Amino acid sequence: MYMRSVQVSKPKEPLEVVERNVPEPGLAQVRIKVQACGICHSDSITKDGLWPGIHYPRVPGHEIAGFIDAVGKDVNEWKSGQRVGVGWHGGHCGHCDSCRRGDFVTCSYAQVTGISYDGGYSDYVIAPARAVACLPDELLATEAAPLMCAGITTYNALRNSGARPGDVVAILGIGGLGHLAIQFSNKMGFKTIAIGRGKDKEETVKKLGAIHYIDSNSENPAQELPKYGGSGDSGGGAKVILATVPSAKAMNSVLGGLAVDGKLIVIGVSDEPIEVPTGLLISGRRSLVGWPSGTAIDSQDTLSFSVLSGVRPMTEVYPLEHAAEAYQQMISGKARFRAVLTTGH
Repeated sequence: MYMRSVQVSKPKEPLEVVERNVPEPGLAQVRIKVQACGICHSDSITKDGLWPGIHYPRVPGHEIAGFIDAVGKDVNEWKSGQRVGVGWHGGHCGHCDSCRRGDFVTCSYAQVTGISYDGGYSDYVIAPARAVACLPDELLATEAAPLMCAGITTYNALRNSGARPGDVVAILGIGGLGHLAIQFSNKMGFKTIAIGRGKDKEETVKKLGAIHYIDSNSENPAQELPKYGGSGDSGGGAKVILATVPSAKAMNSVLGGLAVDGKLIVIGVSDEPIEVPTGLLISGRRSLVGWPSGTAIDSQDTLSFSVLSGVRPMTEVYPLEHAAEAYQQMISGKARFRAVLTTGH
């Protein structure tokens, strides 16, 4: 039996559609018939060979939604026919110090879907059973797929941020992650402010739940944010700024908008360093932290909250054969807001 896969033959080579044999699940693995797979900026890691030790050819994709069609030996918790998803966290060892503490996402030997093994730009994918999340019936596969990375990363960061309902939370970047972060922030009860470039995004972000939009092309976010959340002469600012953009320069520009005890949470990956004035951190007990995505159970929490609150991704859907076009739409920043591949299953 054959399947279609979209692979990278070697770093920086074009995505190509190939025909492969359908693989069989091994010990503690499941085979998933892919229905949809989101395209994430992190897929460039596979495309451009940015992760040490990637074996090529490799199939990218870590926003997978589909259903199980075969299970390997010693898999008892999953059955054929169950709707499931797999995200960035593609497995953990279970025996390193982090795993022994139950902190699986920081496993010393963690696997990454689409990097450590072939991902979801394919008709079928093999994944460790422990990396699989259950999909609610209320979500279409094209809705669930982006929630497996863009969704879980933003939701998990916000729910662990320390912000409380009524606090000012600013979302830096209005893209695949940012448009979901605005919705999650609003539904969690935060006073949500969106920061982006260009006036054209203002109407959209307010529909998504932002109470105010700061256009960084014409306004200084560090000067605008303190106008919110404070009282009298005490000053305001954001309790949390969630940085979803892959730009350290943009992150640098908003640091002055943090409130006392404010926190910049970084989930957008940049090759450049963030420059932080030490006085800003010390004088207001401000902090800078990063947040990884989460494990399979975090994905299930994200999906459940999305069903409960009505959070949904805005997607552009492409057939699997048009993966190269969809990837280019994403990498150019033109996608509104998440490109998703479908297999027709």
